[in-house]
Amino acid sequence: MRKNTIAAAALLAAATLTLSACGSSADSGSPVTVVSEQAGSEKAATVLDKPFEKPDLVLTDTHGKKYDLREQTAGKPTLIYFGYTNCPDICPTTMSNIAVAKKQLSKADQDQLRIVFVTTDPERDTPAALGKWLKGIDPQVVGLTGDFATIQAGARTVGISIEPPSKDKNGKTVSMHGTQVIAFSPKTDAGYVLYGEDAVVDDYIKDLPKLIKGENP
Repeated sequence: MRKNTIAAAALLAAATLTLSACGSSADSGSPVTVVSEQAGSEKAATVLDKPFEKPDLVLTDTHGKKYDLREQTAGKPTLIYFGYTNCPDICPTTMSNIAVAKKQLSKADQDQLRIVFVTTDPERDTPAALGKWLKGIDPQVVGLTGDFATIQAGARTVGISIEPPSKDKNGKTVSMHGTQVIAFSPKTDAGYVLYGEDAVVDDYIKDLPKLIKGENP
């Protein structure tokens, strides 16, 4: 699989150009089973020539406890995604793709991997709401919520732009947010690989074994 190499600074500059709108789903608590099954993209993984520092975020997990992102994931292969539970398409599909791929790993590698879902809609995504939604995807995924301004600032440090949820012309709540998944190395704790929303299950199945070791996919 051919990979891109791109500077982190370029991603930061282009962040506002890569926002996607997600509408409201009818039942955010329903188990999520949809995955992307089409052939993997030739450019699914972008290896950054200047990796991102891990966001300095201290938020609240699904158990209502404080979660220091840097402290809790230090030295662990980590995937971080910013999205929200009422999204009917991109967010659940992305998370399901990762969850399905994770199941192909050995138990030891599964235990090493940290998958973190940070909400872009903290007003509705309470710890309980996040926990219910993630239970239908992978109960081991860490769900985080907190103050929107704090989340927005943390996302910006890794080139992810998010905007406060708003109503569209039909009265539905939509959230504009970057849809990239960022992989952080267990060796350096730096975000060195990025996946766009076009990444499919096969991409993650092929790449996760290398990401677990901090290698380039």
